[in-house]
Amino acid sequence: MNAHLQPTGSAYFIAKETQVAESHTLSVLVDNEPGVLARVIGLFSGRGYNIESLTVSETEHEAHLSRITIVTRGTPGVLEQIKSQLERIIPVHRVVDLTVRAKIMGQERPIEREVALVKVTGSGEMRAETLRLADAFQAKVVDATVDHFIFEITGKSSKVDQFVAVMKPLGLSEVCRTGIAAMNRGPQGM
Repeated sequence: MNAHLQPTGSAYFIAKETQVAESHTLSVLVDNEPGVLARVIGLFSGRGYNIESLTVSETEHEAHLSRITIVTRGTPGVLEQIKSQLERIIPVHRVVDLTVRAKIMGQERPIEREVALVKVTGSGEMRAETLRLADAFQAKVVDATVDHFIFEITGKSSKVDQFVAVMKPLGLSEVCRTGIAAMNRGPQGM
């Protein structure tokens, strides 16, 4: 075996070279109890899977259920392994691949949104340009002083990426992003 083909400890190595890695959004319904998120994250880190985005929140208070939304990348085989292993974790009630479900329903992707807080510092003409561009992106001012703005922007991750890129030359000083929240279109629940 060539040195450059040695296993890396990552599950990505076992994928056939003909398979192309894809980004998928998974929704995982779990019991809202201590340690559940650590077990889910441990599954990813222990097997070398990458998480591109992670959000979690209680969704059904009376039933004590939380929804974890994970965006991960892998070949079809690796993605099937991830889903299968998630389903075996005891407090996991359901795992839904929202990307696969969207394709079955004839849609390109599930509805995905992200919220970001973006701090931009500056003065003079740069402030006016900052406000003009923020308005074009439908970003809302949530805090302002004479030397900075904090904007809230909601949308697809690509929109947030574009907004951040546009603000860099204008005095971008800090960004905080929530990660992706997602669900499929139509009346059917998870």
